[in-house]
Amino acid sequence: MSNHAADPSAPKALPKVGVLLAVLGIVYGDIGTSPLYAFKASLDHMGKNFQSWEVLGILSLIFWSLVIAVTIKYVSLVMRADNKGEGGVLALMALAIRVSKNTRTHRILQLIGVGGACLFFGDGVITPAISVLSAVEGLEISAPELKEFVLPISVVVILMLFAMQWKGTGSVGRVFGPIMAVWFGVLGIFGVIAIAKAPGVLMALSPHYAIVFCATHGVLAFLAIGSVVLSVTGAEALYADMGHFGRNPIRLAWLFYVLPCLVLNYFGQGALVLSDRSAAENPFYLLAPEWLLLPMVLLATAATVIASQAMISGAFSMARHCMQLGFLPRMAVRHTSHSEEGQIYLPQINAAMAVGVLVLVFSFRTSESLASAYGIAVTGTFICTSVLAAVVFRRQFMWPRWLTFSVFGALFVIDLVYLSACALKIPEGGWVPLVLGLFLMAMMTSWKRGRELLMLRWRQDSLPLTSFLNRLPQSRTVRVPGMAVFLTGNPDYVPTALLHNLKHNKVLHEKVLFVTVMTLDEPEAGPERRCEVNEMAPGIHSVILRYGFMESPNIPRALEDLRVQGVAYDPMQVSYFLGRDTLVPAMVPKLPFWRLWLFLVMARNSVSATEFFRIPSDRVVELGMRVAI
Repeated sequence: MSNHAADPSAPKALPKVGVLLAVLGIVYGDIGTSPLYAFKASLDHMGKNFQSWEVLGILSLIFWSLVIAVTIKYVSLVMRADNKGEGGVLALMALAIRVSKNTRTHRILQLIGVGGACLFFGDGVITPAISVLSAVEGLEISAPELKEFVLPISVVVILMLFAMQWKGTGSVGRVFGPIMAVWFGVLGIFGVIAIAKAPGVLMALSPHYAIVFCATHGVLAFLAIGSVVLSVTGAEALYADMGHFGRNPIRLAWLFYVLPCLVLNYFGQGALVLSDRSAAENPFYLLAPEWLLLPMVLLATAATVIASQAMISGAFSMARHCMQLGFLPRMAVRHTSHSEEGQIYLPQINAAMAVGVLVLVFSFRTSESLASAYGIAVTGTFICTSVLAAVVFRRQFMWPRWLTFSVFGALFVIDLVYLSACALKIPEGGWVPLVLGLFLMAMMTSWKRGRELLMLRWRQDSLPLTSFLNRLPQSRTVRVPGMAVFLTGNPDYVPTALLHNLKHNKVLHEKVLFVTVMTLDEPEAGPERRCEVNEMAPGIHSVILRYGFMESPNIPRALEDLRVQGVAYDPMQVSYFLGRDTLVPAMVPKLPFWRLWLFLVMARNSVSATEFFRIPSDRVVELGMRVAI
């Protein structure tokens, strides 16, 4: 469950070792596997006749990217902007909307947040592909004759990874932390050994080399920056996973273990290349002694699977956020843990990601080719986070305007440079996350707009609840034993399912509950805010159930708490009446044809309310109706 913000005045205890290990396994998998390909991809832009100062320039760019983009931006600043303890671009969007005074900007902030979420999904498809490929490619170093097996082995690893998702990450997660602890330790040790042989590489700690490199090479340096960005992929996970562990363990793990180990490994790769230019072929694996190559391939494969697992789990959580906030249709959500709300499995998202990853692997075939597709999704999310964080720091933390623009303006410019550098790789593969992100953006905005039009049409055709209740005593409607639960999107109007039930069956149950499920712009709704009950008439109650955007609704479980509030609820005597809308195009559609088509396709493939709200199917009565939009 989420660890919400503690009392800031309370003394901060050091986190337990188990928590720090869990942080290493869940949070740092993606950024921790970047040394496999980031330095090599950056150096490739220099060709084979690179100079020593160019190596130092690239190392300096990587080092200062880790310092500015991760340590300063995320660890020091953005992680302060939590939404009731939760992080991530959608949580930040909800917070920015809540603290923003100008309602006209709400839709803009909403689009920025959704755009960041779409790019995150693009990143989630590319990460498993490039990570697993780059790890398995180590076989080419230890046994060149195995080169033709790299692709098949990668495909098998990816298939196994997605096939195991239905089991959940609880049991597997316990071994993630120790493996990543060993991984980072090995990265640091190999780096130290190589640096000891060429200590001059430490001069790259000075930003002077990064500045000279950019000033000298111009466009070529700009291209190299597009690959340097690979060293900070996964930075968003520090913020997105904050709700699982709290900011303190994530900060400590980064500052005192992950960052030093990453820097040592990158500088170790640079020292190796300075000593032996032929090592540029694969500097990561050539850092290891020859007898350790095969164990390193196995360890790297395990680390990349963990990195991929973190992205897949993040995609599941992000999809649920989007559903709860009304940007995606209802999808099946399987809970893989009886105690942890956050451990979920979405079959449709899992299948879509598996297909996307395999298509990328077969299309690009090598991690070097796939590196061109990486970066745009990451840097795009960086920009969305910077804009939303600026709003929060200005409105919630009351930063002066000049300070907000100075700090986040500078970070925005840096993010824009990263994005522009990655944009140069669009023809080589950078179009992949861009097309995927735009398609998802079109889907989400079409669904949101379609639902708004549907609600507008529903309000026009519905009867106000007060009018219905006023006329009920004179209507001579037959009341039958039992309890009926009617789901309604607006507690002020009569559910259409009830009107259809009266029209066709001409009866009303003795006890009636009008249930409205509301999603808050907060991660979780506490037990004290979950349920609100109002008696509208004898035997008729209005029930409002509140859920956070990180929770999955369970209506039967929530209604059991009504007994405490004086409502005689018996789950064995309840019938749930649901409306099933058949959507058709109106004579004059209010949506463009392509948006209407997208909306109708998503609506027809959405999961039923019965499954989504976890209602027993044998207690459901569905009443169909035709709706034109």
